[in-house]
Amino acid sequence: MVVIRLARGGAKQRPFYNIVAADSRNRRDGRFIERVGYYNPVASGGEQLLSINTERLGYWKQNGARLSPTVARLVKQNAKSAPQADSQQAA
Repeated sequence: MVVIRLARGGAKQRPFYNIVAADSRNRRDGRFIERVGYYNPVASGGEQLLSINTERLGYWKQNGARLSPTVARLVKQNAKSAPQADSQQAA
């Protein structure tokens, strides 16, 4: 089964996570099928905290991929912040 989950990268005390579509039997940081986005929990300054390619995420969900609980929370958080960002850009 394909699962969309976080794959850890970055240095000690400075985590960086790629949001990837991977076979559930592969290791957390192992081989993956496609990178769908990233999450940077220690973003500061002009760095972006979260980036998700919603088109590709929708494709994988449509084809039976499951979201990990953490990725589901991040997607929900991204959906809430996206309309606010769009309305600020329009003004």
